[in-house]
Amino acid sequence: MSGQPKKNIRFIRLRTVIDKTGLSRSTIYNKIKSDSKYFDPTFPNQIRLGGGAVAWIECEVDAWMLNQIEITRG
Repeated sequence: MSGQPKKNIRFIRLRTVIDKTGLSRSTIYNKIKSDSKYFDPTFPNQIRLGGGAVAWIECEVDAWMLNQIEITRG
């Protein structure tokens, strides 16, 4: 990794994703479930932290939100 700038990566839990996006828990899980009619391949998947805990990478959620703004406002 020498020569590459370090990114500040932050894991966020479901409650924070809900607060940031304004989406409900069920909507978030429907967006990441590939067999859901509400599946959104652009929505970031969660990562496993171990012990059954999952989180999202904050910069990926932020990028998705910015993309939604761009799509909506053109």
